[in-house]
This record gives sequence, structure tokens and C-alpha cells, in this order.
Amino acid sequence: MAGNSDNSSNTKKTGAAAVLHGEVKARTFHPGVHILGGMGNTTAFETDQGYVLIDAGFNKGMAASFMQALQEIKAAPIHSIVYSHGHGGYNNAAWYFQEMARERGEPAPQIVAHENLPLRYQRYDETWQLQNYLNSMQFRMSSDGLGKPRHTYPTVTFQDSLRLNLGNRVIEVIWAPSETDDSVAVWLPDEKVLYTGPAVIAACINIGTPLRTQRDDKRWVKTLENFAALEPELLIPNFGKIVKGKDEIQFMLNNMAEGLRYLRREVTERMNRHMTDVEILHDIEYPAEYFEQPWSAPLYGCPDMIVRDIYRSENGWWDRNPTNLHPAQPGEAASAVLAAISDRKAVLDKAESLLDAGEVQLALHVIDILALAPDDDDDVKAAKKLKSKLLHLRSENVPSIVSTNLYLSLADALDKELES
Repeated sequence: MAGNSDNSSNTKKTGAAAVLHGEVKARTFHPGVHILGGMGNTTAFETDQGYVLIDAGFNKGMAASFMQALQEIKAAPIHSIVYSHGHGGYNNAAWYFQEMARERGEPAPQIVAHENLPLRYQRYDETWQLQNYLNSMQFRMSSDGLGKPRHTYPTVTFQDSLRLNLGNRVIEVIWAPSETDDSVAVWLPDEKVLYTGPAVIAACINIGTPLRTQRDDKRWVKTLENFAALEPELLIPNFGKIVKGKDEIQFMLNNMAEGLRYLRREVTERMNRHMTDVEILHDIEYPAEYFEQPWSAPLYGCPDMIVRDIYRSENGWWDRNPTNLHPAQPGEAASAVLAAISDRKAVLDKAESLLDAGEVQLALHVIDILALAPDDDDDVKAAKKLKSKLLHLRSENVPSIVSTNLYLSLADALDKELES
């Protein structure tokens, strides 16, 4: 199937939202390995020296739930907190475990992260207002009162791997660059148990998400190949169902890597023919053998987004339209276009007719002739009202929850503008 169709499946969108906001509920899939939920598959490993916890949670309430669940399993201190990666939210509450240790008269847990993570936190401290705004759109939540994040910086960092010998259990923390350049995996070599971090989320690989920095597809392939070389027998993804069995895990990891290699080949071939990213989206095919697997469902990432990120990795920001090389101020440009339209009703009527024909995306292209203008007149207001309606409809015809939320968030923004 070709990319970017109005008739894309809306499969499991509700399920994706449930996964992103999971309850804290302890489950044991392997002796001494407990999955807590919360931010995906937050996991804890029992050792003679205490728990090794992967990710500390979004807020104090979630962290307290983690602590309570673990103490009900076995009363023991938190020896280490391993940051799976540096994205906001996963470890906002690391401070809570440090304070709890002080109250209990225990040593503070060591905070383990890849050496690239502090630089990411510094960037997020610098751009926290932007990060809150992006998150509010991507996850359809209010940014009011979020404020600047409380980052707890790691006390232990490493480059390639870190081995923790904690009595009865050997734990290796492995650099696994994927969604971020500070992503890690956790490996129990004696037990063949692998926690993948964000490199595996039991859905389409999250490359190319619209509001984020680039994610290197070739580096991600290498991480998946490294996972396969470990020959795990139990795999815990960052999100989604646990996978058991060496053969099934090998097939899944290799299939994911092959799917990325396929996209790289196909996009590169078309780039070499001077095709733009949008032209490639409407020309490329997504074979079922790679993109209709249980682990490739487009719930969060989707193949279209991967294509665009691969394109971005070899191209600049320019869309090849010379008008956009040194553009006018957006409001002035939109006003000039509006002034050139002698029959605004014809634009509205055309957009409406496309809507009636089920061509929602084409209707969006047409209505933008009017809807982008800042002029406060009835035709522009009607265009913006119609655009909001179109965005709601478009949100129902894309599989990725990220795309859905962006359409709805921007529809909300138009509605607020019309109310003001």
C-alpha cells in the first residue's frame, strides 16, 4: 500500500493511549524480575543488595506506587535507578527515591545513565517552555502549571556498557542508541533476559515523529542486531507485551531490522532520482512482511514518519520550492494571497465539495488559501471553522496516535482563536 492515504486504518488507537498511561500493577514474568507498569514497562530486578529499578516515574504519586508495589513483593532498598533514556517524564520522580532513602536511613540509590544523557537534560533545561508546548500537542494535555522539570542528574555514567555485580545477580547496562542517543538496555547474561529500553516498543519503530529531532535509522538497525546477537530468551520492550522464546525473539528483532533496511534502500533510491519527501511518500510501498507484523502496528510511529526522517538525514530543511527559500513574514504572505482572491466563496465551495467527496486532505490544501490569513473577516473565520472540522475528520483516518493528537490539538487552537 502507498503511504499517506486518507483511508489509513485507525487500528488500536485507544489501546495505544491506554499503554501510554498505564496503571501501576506489579507482574512477575521471571524469578526476581517484576514489571510495574506506569510509564510503559517500568521494570525492577531483585538482587542481594536491593532493587535495580528501570525508570523512576512521571511524578511523586507514580514513584510512591512503584515503591509500595516493590515493598509488598519484598522489603528491600532501591540500590540503583537506571534511566532507560532521557526523554521527559520517565525519571521526573527520581528525587523521591533519594528522599525516601534518607528517611529510611539507607544509602541513596545510585542513578545510572548513559554519558550522553546529561547533555540532553541541559538542552531540556534550556528549552523547557518549548518542550512543554510540544508535549501538550503530542499528548493532548494542558501545559498549564507544568513549569520547569526537576531533573535528577546521574551519579554514574558509562560509554558502552556497565556491569553491576550485585551478589546473586549480574546485570549489564548496555548502550542501545535508538529513539535517543542516550537509550540503554538492561541484560541479564546468566538468565538470558533483556529489557530493551525504547529501541523496541511492540509497535512500529518510533523514528521520524513530527515534533522531535532526528533519529538515526542505521544506528537503530545496529542496536537491533546487537540485541539479536545476545540470543535473549525473554524480552521486555519499553511498551507492549513481553516476548518469550529464543526463536520468536530472533525473528522479531531481525524482521524489525530488515524493515528499516528496506526503507533506507527504497528512500535512498528515490532520493537519488531527485524525488522530494512528499513525492516519495506517495510512491513507496510498505510490504506486509515487514509492516503488517504485530510489532510493526502504526500505533505511535508509522512507516510514513520513518521515510521522512530518512529523507531528513540526507537533506536540509528546504522543500525545493524557491518561494520558500527566503520567505516573507507568514502573516504578510497570507494577507497578500488573500488580497489576490476575487472570489473567496469559490474557495470555500471547493473545499466543501472535496469534503463531500471524502477528499479530506485535498480539502485541507484548498482551505489553507483562506485559513492561514490573519484577517479578521467572515470569510477567513468560515475557512478556519471548516479547517477545524477537517482536522477532526483527518484525525479519524490516520493510524498513529501522534498524528491523531496533532490534528486534534491544532483544531483546538483554531477553535480558541475563533472564540477570542
